[in-house]
Order: sequence, then structure tokens, then C-alpha cells
Amino acid sequence: MKKESTTIFDQNVIEFVTVAVGYCHFLEQSINDSDRHEFIDTAIKILPLLYVKATLLPPCTTLGVDELECYVTEDIYEVQRMAIAGIMGEKDDYLDSFVTELEYSDEPLRKNVSEDLADIYQDIKDFVFVFKLGLNETMNDALAKCEENFKMLWGPKLLSVLRTLHYIAYADDGQEENLSQEEIYNKEDLYYDDHEGDHNNEGVDCHHHHEE
Repeated sequence: MKKESTTIFDQNVIEFVTVAVGYCHFLEQSINDSDRHEFIDTAIKILPLLYVKATLLPPCTTLGVDELECYVTEDIYEVQRMAIAGIMGEKDDYLDSFVTELEYSDEPLRKNVSEDLADIYQDIKDFVFVFKLGLNETMNDALAKCEENFKMLWGPKLLSVLRTLHYIAYADDGQEENLSQEEIYNKEDLYYDDHEGDHNNEGVDCHHHHEE
């Protein structure tokens, strides 16, 4: 008897799909939009929502589909990445020390907002594309793959890029636009050093994608 998934009809899945479609539409529309302030303002609203909805997804195991179709080609990816890079301009680069490769290093990794958002788009768009085909087994396995990639790939990227967009949008009451990425990184280091000291005083121990 053919296996069928009921997980894909869960309310949390439906809500995640809705937000995922919204994220894809937002980035696709950005190709024709050059306003950085408006772009960042929308991004810092939809990214947290996408993350929360992903954490609420029910566990999903694959049904054994050999290979899932992909929508995002290299050309589509590059068009999307370049559009975002054009919007972000000199703010596209940022420094990130919260990656596993730097566990034993004090040097931050230079990353790009455009590449991270395009990587997230690739995972989400491929998922939405297969899900919209309406075939039970492939919908299920696309969901399982999206969940796994959320844990290991696009989830961490989302948090990383969101932190940077937050600083650009809000830090120093809008004065962040005048800071370099090195200055933003140093401000973050100072924040965490100060708070780590507070915790220590309390006796608490504080503690294919474009892969880094």
C-alpha cells in the first residue's frame, strides 16, 4: 500500500508555507526595488517570523522519494544575490564570529547579507516549489529536507544575518549607517564582553549551499 503523509496538513505546516511564500515574494520583488531602508525594514520583520514558524514545524521523516525537483538554478540564485547586493551596497559585507569554524579562533569571518539571504531563499523556494506541486510523497520529503536544512544551514544563517540587519536598522538610533562593519563587530564584542562579566560576577558560567 502506498505511503501517505498526514504531517503536511498540520496547521503549523500550512502557516510555515504561508510565511515561506511571503519571504520568496519579498526577495523576488526586491529585484525591482533599490530602497535599502525599506528593504531592511521588511527583512527584520519577516525573518523572525520565518524562524519562529520553522521551529513550530512537526517532526517529519522522509517517505523515500529518490530526488526532489529544484527550482533555483545557479542563474536564478545569482540574479537574486546580485539584486540584494545592489540594495545593500557598502553594507552588504559583515563580520561574524558565531560560526562553528571559528570555535577555536578569535578572527571573525567576513560574510555577505546578499549571499546569506539568497542561500535562505534557495532552500525556501525549492521547498515551496515542490510543495505547490501537490504530490503527497514529494510534499512530505520536501518538508523533511527543509526542516533538516533549517537545523544545519538556513536557520543559523537567518540568525546571523538578522543580527546584522538589526544593528544597521536600530543601533545608536539610526547612526549605524555611518559605521563600518569592523566597528559594528567591535560594538557586538564589547556588548558580549560586558554581559559575560556580569554573569561571571553572579557566579554563572556563560558560556548545496554556499557553506563557510
